Amino acid sequence: MELGHFYPEDFRDQGVTLSRQFRRIAPWAERSRLASLAGLELDSPRIATCLLVDDYSEQEAMPPPATVVPELLAAAAASSLTIDYIARESACAENGVTPLAQMIETMLVPDPSYGTNGARPPVHESGWLCNGSRSSGTVGTPAMGKPQIWRPPTENASRRHSIFLDVELRSEYLQAETRWSCSFLAAVWQLLRLGLVRARGESVVQPVPVDPVDLPERWSEFPAIGQMRRQAPPFCAYRTFSILDTAYLPVEHAVRVILGQLGIDQAASVSSIRRAANEGVVLPAAPADRVSYLFLGL
Repeated sequence: MELGHFYPEDFRDQGVTLSRQFRRIAPWAERSRLASLAGLELDSPRIATCLLVDDYSEQEAMPPPATVVPELLAAAAASSLTIDYIARESACAENGVTPLAQMIETMLVPDPSYGTNGARPPVHESGWLCNGSRSSGTVGTPAMGKPQIWRPPTENASRRHSIFLDVELRSEYLQAETRWSCSFLAAVWQLLRLGLVRARGESVVQPVPVDPVDLPERWSEFPAIGQMRRQAPPFCAYRTFSILDTAYLPVEHAVRVILGQLGIDQAASVSSIRRAANEGVVLPAAPADRVSYLFLGL
């Protein structure tokens, strides 16, 4: 269960924003309710809580772990919530050992739409991924030629009507540094939570125990995933559930498009399905279908 994404501005009002977020989501953290949402018929489901801190988009603006972590733990405890894991978003781009985002990008297997002719650059060159065909344009019409007939965008595998989405995965920051989009890093985050990110058959990120009274002053010194409780259930899950503000809905739509066009490590996926079945949990084959959300308005 993801308790939220947190940005630098969330720590500028002495915990008011944090307290409000945890108060709103606390009723949804009841174990039987979560089991029902996940479609589980288990007496004692294993449920771990986590959250993501954005130390990536505005690195200098985010207060240090020594400030942020105690505030998060205190605000959650005030609403009778426990935080098992705290992850930093920069680790979804690169965790110091493995360039995660770049590795996941190589796993993309774009779904070509009907009539694709190669005019659009490949996703690995353009940094854009879509779920269908763009609308036609007028660029390239020969002089004195017939005007092109406008065609609407279409979604691959649409249901009667299309919902077309074109997702930016990355950009070149100041022509020198690759900056990964929030949508793409959120997709990496979901894959980490599902235990589907492997390199040479091994997990690339493991939670590291963190002492809440001995915290670093820099996020680069904080683990990619910090384990805040010794007795925390396993981080990787059969299913994920995120409670987010409605502002994240477009981002998570993009996440589902990305997950639907990834060549996931089949050994990891099949292993999860088999282990879940042994515990009476039925998992969908598609990773995107193992992800659930609750979006709350302001």
